[in-house]
Amino acid sequence: MIIAVDAMGGDHAPSSIIEGVYTALQTFPDLTVHLYGTEAEVRPLLHDLERLQFLATTEKIEADDEPVRAIRRKKDASMVKMAEAVKTAQADACVSAGNTGALMAAGLFIVGRIDGIDRPALAPTLPTIDGKGFVMMDLGANSDAKPEHLEQFAMMGSIYASKVRGIESPQVGLLNIGTEDTKGNELTKNAFQLLTNSPAIHFVGNVESRDLLTGVADVVVTDGFTGNMVLKTIEGTAGAFFHMLKGAFTSSAKAKIGALLVKDQLRGIKNTMDYTEYGGAALFGLKAPVIKAHGSSNANAIFNAIRQARTMVEFDVCGTIERVAKGETLS
Repeated sequence: MIIAVDAMGGDHAPSSIIEGVYTALQTFPDLTVHLYGTEAEVRPLLHDLERLQFLATTEKIEADDEPVRAIRRKKDASMVKMAEAVKTAQADACVSAGNTGALMAAGLFIVGRIDGIDRPALAPTLPTIDGKGFVMMDLGANSDAKPEHLEQFAMMGSIYASKVRGIESPQVGLLNIGTEDTKGNELTKNAFQLLTNSPAIHFVGNVESRDLLTGVADVVVTDGFTGNMVLKTIEGTAGAFFHMLKGAFTSSAKAKIGALLVKDQLRGIKNTMDYTEYGGAALFGLKAPVIKAHGSSNANAIFNAIRQARTMVEFDVCGTIERVAKGETLS
């Protein structure tokens, strides 16, 4: 199995990317990585080329580049070459921590969309307090959505939760302002009816944002505008909470002693809510797995994003989505 990796994307590229790649190669003996990046920055960090092929590029897409323009103009960028490798079947999947919009454009215009899927959706696995996590989409690929798009999101998320996360008959919730069947705007009311009547999913009804981290559903669907706001709120709240907790435990000598007594428990809470353990955000609806790792990804996050891409290939997630989109019934 070959995974293409963009070495130049993210806040800590290329060092953290390469470290995560080597961890993945050590962990998965069946894996080969094609690593794309600039010669001067990447080559000095490479120490073992067994099952690792480095392909030098001359350009990289920056965080502030306009996505579509960057994909079209920077033909020798690491992200573009990575996506082209997947398109031409030189690689089975690809991973990048770079510009989110550019990666979505590369996925859509280079890798290609599955026939029958109207809109690709960005879908990370977010943490829950029980440690199981849940898949949420769309978190930014589409600011606007139609009810049928949410139905497609639910189908794709269910397939992923079943095949990759091993959840039998995943529960699907529709993000709404209340749990009652009649709640919401025109989009959610119409989507509710479609999801209720969909044979491809196990729909459990409306769910509220305050219940997301309790594991109220295995898959939660919404439009990209709302989803992205929810994601940023969760990230900001978690960051603020741990910041306040740190301040409280360092405010006095007595507090510091208390912190020493509960440090293992605090570390456990932090690990439970650590996004890096879940991999990246998959861009569902494309012909091959495209994984967007967080821009601030460390080596562990890159490793888990590669692991996620490998698992999606292993269980043929994209192929299953394509067959369902064509009307086939899962056995």
